Amino acid sequence: MGCVVEVGGASAREAEAIERIFQARDRQFSRFRADSELSRVNRSSREIVTVSKTFGQMVERALTAAAATGGLVDPTLANALEASGYDRDFDKLGPRAETARAGAHGRWRDVRVVGRLLMRPVGLELDLNGVVKGQTVDEAVDLLSGDGFVTAGGDYAGRGELDVALPGGDSVRVTRGGLATSGTTKRRWLRAGAWQHHLIDPRTGRPAGSPWAEVTVSAGTCLQADVAAKAAFLLGPDGPAWLDARGLAGRFMPSDGSPFLNGTWLKSVPAPVAA
Repeated sequence: MGCVVEVGGASAREAEAIERIFQARDRQFSRFRADSELSRVNRSSREIVTVSKTFGQMVERALTAAAATGGLVDPTLANALEASGYDRDFDKLGPRAETARAGAHGRWRDVRVVGRLLMRPVGLELDLNGVVKGQTVDEAVDLLSGDGFVTAGGDYAGRGELDVALPGGDSVRVTRGGLATSGTTKRRWLRAGAWQHHLIDPRTGRPAGSPWAEVTVSAGTCLQADVAAKAAFLLGPDGPAWLDARGLAGRFMPSDGSPFLNGTWLKSVPAPVAA
């Protein structure tokens, strides 16, 4: 998945089980493995493809996320990611002279899944990392027998209270649920001297412009937090109000300056008690 996975509070057996589930998801859903199920589906010349149960469930989650965000978190942006230059594992990306191109706009409404049957127009390629990482973090935490945590590339879920570091040097105590950060400070690359990043605006097929460098969201699960953080980033100035309307706490880090906290975050984090 192109990120470091950290686990706390796990027994040796639990840690091994967590490692296996992340490895299995990478083998199944990587865009950069020719033998992954995702690559097989994207290569298929048929409009209806038989997929595994797990694959079908991930597509259902991705379509649910798209509907909940008005299409902002769209699973059909693989072409746009490649057009922007994200065409190999992130640690293999380097500066290139060619100019990034606009990719196809999001078309999540053209995708359907019924059980193990996936239906989409031929040539419409999927990228499911918008839900796979958060869902896998949530499932990994369920493998812990006691208090502990799992993090993967800015996504966190845990059992018990834990202080979690935030972009910009702050931290917050998470008592339940998940925490996720989406932004452009780490996953970006140069094309023809211009920075590109992985948060594609499905309305343009290009990396999104946003006043935020990082958006952190707290939600009931890591998957919910991750989807909401992406949507809030893509919404730009409207992101804080969008989260408030859904009762989700958000912390917005601009490229320069102090973080902005939405109303739900301010209500959720106790103010420090004076000595």
